[in-house]
Amino acid sequence: QVQLVESGGGLVQAGGSLKLSCVASGRTFSDLCMAWFRQAPGKEREFVAALTWSGEDTVYADSVKGRFTISRDNAKSTVYLQMNSLKAEDAAVYYCAADRAWYANRWGPELHLDYWGQGTQVTVSS
Repeated sequence: QVQLVESGGGLVQAGGSLKLSCVASGRTFSDLCMAWFRQAPGKEREFVAALTWSGEDTVYADSVKGRFTISRDNAKSTVYLQMNSLKAEDAAVYYCAADRAWYANRWGPELHLDYWGQGTQVTVSS
């Protein structure tokens, strides 16, 4: 069983930056594709970004392209989400997810991914 633990959330002003981290344990990290999702109050969970086992390929939601960067360090079993130029609409609980498969441009909340973290809150003040 894989455990995913997110950290790095908090309160930031609009235009600011945050870097989220997600540490995985319980399985060889490089066997997993990793992703970030988010869910704002009253809204459905939405896909943010994902990357392949090695990190060579990435995919982003249109709403975060050019502002967010997903990366991973397999030696540390950690995936990151660098968030720049944050907007009020980025405020949400951010979830780390992992799956043995790569879904290319089909990443989305409808997928039954293998593993999920508990989430970390990101609040953006305007």
